[in-house]
Amino acid sequence: MYSDTDSLLFQHPAIETVEALITDCNGAARGKWLPIEKLPTLLQEGVKLPKSAVAQDIWGRDVPRIALDNGDIDGWCRAVPGSLVPLSGTDRIDKAQVILTMFKDDGGPLLSDPRQVLARVVQRLADQQLRPRVAIELEFNLFKKSAEGESLRDALPPESETGGNLYGLSALDEHEALLNTLKDSFAVQGLPFEGVLKEAAPAQYEINVAYSDDPLAYCDQIIRMRRSIRAVAERFGVTASFMPKPMENQAGNGMHVHCCLMTADNDNAFDSGNTEGAPLLKQAVAGCLALMRDSHLIFAPSYNAYRRFQAGNHAPTQPNWGYDNRTTAVRIPASPSHATRIEHRVASADSNPYLAVAALLAGIAIGIEGQLKPADPISGNAWVGDEGNLCLPANMAEAIHRFSQSDAVSDTLSSAFQFAYSELKKQELLEFERRVTDFELETYLVM
Repeated sequence: MYSDTDSLLFQHPAIETVEALITDCNGAARGKWLPIEKLPTLLQEGVKLPKSAVAQDIWGRDVPRIALDNGDIDGWCRAVPGSLVPLSGTDRIDKAQVILTMFKDDGGPLLSDPRQVLARVVQRLADQQLRPRVAIELEFNLFKKSAEGESLRDALPPESETGGNLYGLSALDEHEALLNTLKDSFAVQGLPFEGVLKEAAPAQYEINVAYSDDPLAYCDQIIRMRRSIRAVAERFGVTASFMPKPMENQAGNGMHVHCCLMTADNDNAFDSGNTEGAPLLKQAVAGCLALMRDSHLIFAPSYNAYRRFQAGNHAPTQPNWGYDNRTTAVRIPASPSHATRIEHRVASADSNPYLAVAALLAGIAIGIEGQLKPADPISGNAWVGDEGNLCLPANMAEAIHRFSQSDAVSDTLSSAFQFAYSELKKQELLEFERRVTDFELETYLVM
C-alpha cells in the first residue's frame, strides 16, 4: 500500500494510469482510468460521479427511480486512505488502483454505496466495544472460452461428469501456471491469499483469504481479488465465473463468511473455554437466523442464485444452525475455543462482499442487542428436517418483497440502501420474467 504518488512512482516508475474504482450494489467495479498526473488531485480532492453509479442493475443500466427522479445528481467519491496499490500487467507494472467511496455534498455518507452500508454496521458494533474479525472463502469456476459459433453452454464441462475431483491436486496441476500468476498478482497488491483448493463441481476452485480485523479494508481486498481472478484467467484463455449455479446437476458457487467478535482487550467474545461457545455466540447466531430471510436478497442477489438452494447440493435451504455441520446455514466450526466463530454459509459467489458482511454483522447486532436465543442446533442432515420449518425465499420475487418491506433491514442497513437495492433488483427481475427461454420453447411450442 502507498500513501502518495511519489512513493508509488519511486518503486514503480513505469506506471502511467491509475484506476479509480468504486463498487456498486451488485459488486461490479465502476469508475475511471486517469493519467498518473491526476493521482495527487484524486487522493486529495476525490472525483465526482453520479450517485446512481453505485446503484446500476446487473447490466450496468440506470434505474429510473434512482437516477432520473432527482436529475441524476453527482456525489463526491473520496479515495480510501491506504488503498493505493500497483497492479500487475502482462509484462510490467504500468497501472495503479485506488478504492473510492461516495459521500453526499454535505459530507455525509451516501448510504446506497455498499461500502458505506458496511461502515454503518461496523460502527454499530463498535459502539458496543466489539470489533468484527472476518474471513471469506471464494468459490469460482474456470471454464474454457467458447469458440466462435459455440454457445456459452458448449464451453461448460459435460453434465455427465460424475464428480469434480474434490481436493484433487491433479486439478491444480492443470492450471499451475494460471494459479502461480494469480498468486504473484495478489502479492503485488498486498492481498491476503491463503491457498487454493479444488472444489466439488467440475472446473470449480476455492481461494481462501486470511482473517482481518478491518472488515472495510478486507472487502476492498475481496473486490480486488475477484477482479484479479477474472483478469488473470482471461490472459490464460479461460473464463473465471462467479455465477452461483452455472451447471444444472453440479454444486454451485458460494461465498462462505467466517466471523467472530473481538473485545477492547483483544479477546474473542465468542470464546467460552469450551466447544459450546459463550452466551454472546448464541445471541449472535439467533440474530443471524432472525434476519436471514429478510436479507436473503443480499446473499442471493441474482436470478440464477436461487437455483443453488437445493437440498443435498452444498447450499442451505432453511435458517438453521449447528456445530460443525455443513448442511446448516450457520455452522460453528470445530476449532480451539479461542478461535470460536460463526461460518455463514448462505451467500452465493456473486454476492457483494460489503453487503454480505454487512448483513451478517447486522444480524449479529440484532441478536446481541435483543439478547435473542436460537432454537436448538441441528445434528445430522439439516436437509432432512421438519417440512413445517421456515425455508429461505425460494425465488427472487419473494426475496425482493421480504427485503423491501423489512423494518429490520431499514433499521440496520438504512432506508436509503433498502430503497435503492429493492428498485434495481425489481428492474432485473422484470428483465428475466419477460424473456422466453429455450426450455420453454422446447416444452410448449408444439404442445
